[in-house]
Amino acid sequence: MSGPVGLDLEALRGHLGAVGVELAGPLQGELIAGGRSNLTYAVTDGAARWVVRRPPLAGLTASAHDVVREWRVTSALQATPVPVARPISLCEDQAVLGAPFTVVEWVEGAVIRDREDLSLLTDDDVRGATDALVGILVALHAVDVAEVGLADFGRPHGFLARQVALWRRQWEQVRTRDLPDLERLHARLAVRVPADSGATVVHGDYRIDNAILDRADPATVRAVVDWELSTLGDPLTDVALMCVYRHPALDVILGIPAAWTSPRLPAADDLASTYSRVSGRGLGDWPFYLGLAHLKLAVIAQGIAHRARAGADAGRDAHRAADVVPELVAAGNSALGAR
Repeated sequence: MSGPVGLDLEALRGHLGAVGVELAGPLQGELIAGGRSNLTYAVTDGAARWVVRRPPLAGLTASAHDVVREWRVTSALQATPVPVARPISLCEDQAVLGAPFTVVEWVEGAVIRDREDLSLLTDDDVRGATDALVGILVALHAVDVAEVGLADFGRPHGFLARQVALWRRQWEQVRTRDLPDLERLHARLAVRVPADSGATVVHGDYRIDNAILDRADPATVRAVVDWELSTLGDPLTDVALMCVYRHPALDVILGIPAAWTSPRLPAADDLASTYSRVSGRGLGDWPFYLGLAHLKLAVIAQGIAHRARAGADAGRDAHRAADVVPELVAAGNSALGAR
């Protein structure tokens, strides 16, 4: 029973049996393209299908790849309006697959990753899907964290200051060169940290390709996926990153003509204003949030290149992600205004 690299199907079969999953036959699995943080596999026994998620095999960075965190938040969100896949099992025993991993139900639907995927949607579909995505983000930020058992899921007090410091530390882990403009962006953010605008569950990586849309009705989101960066924090960081992901640099970071950067989607300012109108939440010091989101995306890009150099993402030319770091840093400084 062979499987893709990083997924021992015989070991997985033993684990599923141990947690009470009845299998109809031998397991087959394949790596699903798309993610550059955790490895994602589609697994089937010939009758049922599941998704298995585990950290990459090389180039891990702190605070990313946290499948245990992902498991906890998606389990807690089951009874909320936020659509997530049904959890099956969390395995923290690294003797099974060599790393912690999760198994969740397979959610049938369309994942809109690139412009070709997007071309299958009408303009009405695109508007409906983006409106639905914004609505789900509003619903996520309205979840009562105490009621769903997530009151201790993060440390919301001082969240923004810690984010500024965190992404500077992450840069030190993956940097391959000096970038004075990045140091300037970090310094400007550090002295401008506003009061937190609230404490909610934040997804941390929200855009269209981290959602599964209903094939017949793309305005219906069947599930939001990729929750390993989720925590309790300022909801406007989610909104700002969603908007900054509209930057053309995302095409290089993902290695595809990304659906989320298409001009067919609403402009970043329109996404932000729609969120504010639907949620009733003001955007606060919006330039700060945009500057922080650009810093985060720049470090994420560098991290992808870092993992490529360490042996991950082979064949996907992922090292090119580092090329867009300077322009993202420049955009972050521009968002903060002239100085």
